[in-house]
Amino acid sequence: MEQVLASIIYNSEVVPGVYLIWLESAQIASQAKPGQFAMVRCGKGAEYPLRRPLSIHRLDNNKLAFLFTIIGKGTHWLAQRQAGTNIDLLGPLGNGYTVQPGSRKLLLLAGGIGIAPLCFLAEKAINQGCSVTLLLGASTATQLYPRHLLPAQAELVITTEDGTAGREGMITDFVHDFVGQADQIFACGPASMYQTMAAQKQQLKGKPVQISLEMRMGCGLGVCYGCTVKTKNGLKQVCKDGPVFNLDDILWDEFAQV
Repeated sequence: MEQVLASIIYNSEVVPGVYLIWLESAQIASQAKPGQFAMVRCGKGAEYPLRRPLSIHRLDNNKLAFLFTIIGKGTHWLAQRQAGTNIDLLGPLGNGYTVQPGSRKLLLLAGGIGIAPLCFLAEKAINQGCSVTLLLGASTATQLYPRHLLPAQAELVITTEDGTAGREGMITDFVHDFVGQADQIFACGPASMYQTMAAQKQQLKGKPVQISLEMRMGCGLGVCYGCTVKTKNGLKQVCKDGPVFNLDDILWDEFAQV
């Protein structure tokens, strides 16, 4: 883990309300693993007291990227930063996705902004000789993450809730079409997506699923206990024990997203 000032290389809106920011930080890029995140200081002064947790989206040598949605004044501030500006980062943090040595075919399920950590995972897995099928979902075609920014070697399956692009419906409506060929399944999306998957376990054919939980975080270091969730193994902290967990480990009947 490092605390660094990283210089912005590129910052642009790639989907309405969603920004892709590239920064240079050899310290963090050299240590980062898919599924990990960084705590980003968004703004200065007392009105911006807390850092924001952002999943590491991609790596390119000494550069790393984040994908984020404007949801408050902190991320609005970050969206306005220009190339050449320095941003205070703390990372990489947390436990990421684990690809088992024998796995060769991976199924990735990305709901909306859930593509953020899965793009990094897909690129690394492909570079290690795995084949990747990516189910990418959005509410409508204009909210889909651009195809040219995704790994070209990944088999892409698009779903939209309103049917304006790809298959009409939710990602969870089509998992059963692809799960049989997968050695491992990885997912990132809203809690409702995970709860649906947990309730429809028969569609997963007994295969374990690694998910990335998104929670409000105060510190990102396991000190404040603000991101605690209930699991079959007791209380866990998303920032320290996660953000990646096994789908079956979370007590979804008692899950409450802060």
